[in-house]
Amino acid sequence: MKKNFCEFKDYIKGKKTAVVGMGISNRPLIHFLVKLGANVTAFDKKNKEQLGIDVVDEFEKIGVKLELGENYLDKLTGFQVIFKTPSMRLDSPALVKAKQEGSFITSEMGEFIKYCPAKVFAVTGSDGKTTTTTLIYNMLKAQGYKTWVGGNIGTPLFSQIEEIKSEDKVVLELSSFQLMNINEPIEVAVVTNLSPNHLDIHKDMNEYVEAKKNVFKYQKEDGLLVLNIDNDITRTMVSEAKGRVVTFSRKQKVDNGAYYADGTLFVDEKEVCKKDEIVIKGMDNVENYLAAFCAVSNDVEIENMKKVAETFAGVEHRREFVRELDGVKYYNDSIATSPTRTLSGLNAYGKPVILIAGGYDKHIPFEPLAENGYDKIKTLILVGATKNKIKAVFDKLEAEKNIKVNMILADTFEEAVNEARRVSTKGDIVTLSPACAGFDLFANFEERGKTFKKIVNSFK
Repeated sequence: MKKNFCEFKDYIKGKKTAVVGMGISNRPLIHFLVKLGANVTAFDKKNKEQLGIDVVDEFEKIGVKLELGENYLDKLTGFQVIFKTPSMRLDSPALVKAKQEGSFITSEMGEFIKYCPAKVFAVTGSDGKTTTTTLIYNMLKAQGYKTWVGGNIGTPLFSQIEEIKSEDKVVLELSSFQLMNINEPIEVAVVTNLSPNHLDIHKDMNEYVEAKKNVFKYQKEDGLLVLNIDNDITRTMVSEAKGRVVTFSRKQKVDNGAYYADGTLFVDEKEVCKKDEIVIKGMDNVENYLAAFCAVSNDVEIENMKKVAETFAGVEHRREFVRELDGVKYYNDSIATSPTRTLSGLNAYGKPVILIAGGYDKHIPFEPLAENGYDKIKTLILVGATKNKIKAVFDKLEAEKNIKVNMILADTFEEAVNEARRVSTKGDIVTLSPACAGFDLFANFEERGKTFKKIVNSFK
């Protein structure tokens, strides 16, 4: 039985409450807490000018106290409740001190899952999260359910929780950061796959994997866990499940779940669709569909799963076709923030491509990109903070195995895109698939993808 949101309303009223982070996703939360009667202080590393005067005025007008600037966390003391930003570690000195003082430390997503009255479908993993989340959302909608989507995509849902009904469905894309302090049962949990990622924030790979496990660690016996048995890490999680487990595979038939065989996708031994009927191409997307079929198999009829497969054209920044110019096709795959994600994209095109890569360093090894991707790259154009690090692994490949990949180093992102056009010839494919986050040059991968599209669309 879900907790009644009235309990939270009674609890938070009058409480001295801190919200750490004033990004777009936290702003509705701040407004909502004020509406519920909390005494709110908002914290952010940015100063007033960086946040924007309009944002500062917006919150000061409703009585929110602001603690801003480089040493903003020094004032995180004396609060009864603290909502942390997802990437803030629980063992950060400021939170450790606050907990010792008796503060209740939580997050918007933690409280949402605790009080959400609807059935929750949560998707996590290293690659494929957004597409799988969106597929589940579209299938539930096709079945006729009022469906909400949130977490890493969509809109912040906690501020809308009183509008969500028990008969609705909620689909969440959850990162390892969001899951680090989740300890509530989730009805349907999906782990798409796991590979090294976000090692700039997590202490090591083990901590990253353990954070991901929180998506199913607190499930009840009637909970459903969907796992990829083709992935070495997720396959081992079968024995840790608290509820029912279904699996998916694109390599072998499974008895309980979904699989791909002979050009066809099956779930519960029933044919859903042919691979060629799926609009978004690539075997990684076959995998995403199999995961989604498993997640919704108790709620959605086969015909509605098939309908989505035949009509869903994909998500922005995920192998998104931008344009064809002079016989060259340009694709925006800015979501590819890890080497494994980039490799998945390279495998989808069926020919070597001109690849633009590089960006913020998440301390992930790039050797797999060189060792498994060299024969799918016609020219590698490198830019950003990791360009020399990626170049080094391809140089090593040449030194040790005499395999040479043509490389170009660019000083700016615009130069990288222009170089891609310069070296391309009719019939080529150019893809932005960076294998890195974009924080070195951009606010996020979306801004990077939009910038890429803007440059490409400006070509005459």
